[in-house]
Amino acid sequence: MIQTENLTKRFGPKTAVDSLTIEVPPGEFFCFLGPNGAGKTTTIKMLTGLLLPTAGRAIVGGYDIQRDPIEAKRLIGYIPDHPFLYEKLTGREFMRFVAGLYRLPHAANGKASDLLDQFEIGGVADQLIENYSHGMRQKLSFASCFLHEPSIVIVDEPWVGLDPKNIRFVKDFLREKTREGVTVFMSTHTLSIAEEVADRIGIIYGGRLRHVGSVADIKALSKEQGTLEDVFLELTQPEEL
Repeated sequence: MIQTENLTKRFGPKTAVDSLTIEVPPGEFFCFLGPNGAGKTTTIKMLTGLLLPTAGRAIVGGYDIQRDPIEAKRLIGYIPDHPFLYEKLTGREFMRFVAGLYRLPHAANGKASDLLDQFEIGGVADQLIENYSHGMRQKLSFASCFLHEPSIVIVDEPWVGLDPKNIRFVKDFLREKTREGVTVFMSTHTLSIAEEVADRIGIIYGGRLRHVGSVADIKALSKEQGTLEDVFLELTQPEEL
């Protein structure tokens, strides 16, 4: 599971994330919503240990990400919005590289091939990544994320570059993983997908967590009976001076 306790990040005078306290239990599909600049990616970078918090702490799978980073990261699969991949490697070589990072046995080669096929890039697995489209890179990032069978998956805007068919596949794949007990923490701007897949939703705005609840709970905050998108836009209107 994921817990944050008064998690805060400041960049000089700007507070990007302000005293964030949330709890995401095992097997939950949690969608983290907010407009650009709200603090979503900063939160994710603190959850994955890529940024040090100014205050507070993040606990991932029972481990403090700052005090026990190795143990915490063994449990995490992370898919950034713009994945960094080594372009002079082939897709298959990249999977072997990831397997080496996690000290996986040679038997992982079969799992790597299965994942490449699942994400429909097995046919280009021996081509250099520099020749991959953005969508193919995104699918390789997903395939490598699940190579070590993480119990917690943190995803930042996963739909960039994916066509409708692959969006459906990834959406169903992640939902199936939650049914297997995997915790998914996903930031996205695609509110229709969040409405469809989320067990709970958190809305962050101006660095502060404004609302947490099921889709029904969030929609009930609006006087109008609209979509999640309608409610989201209503709840994240700039405050009047």
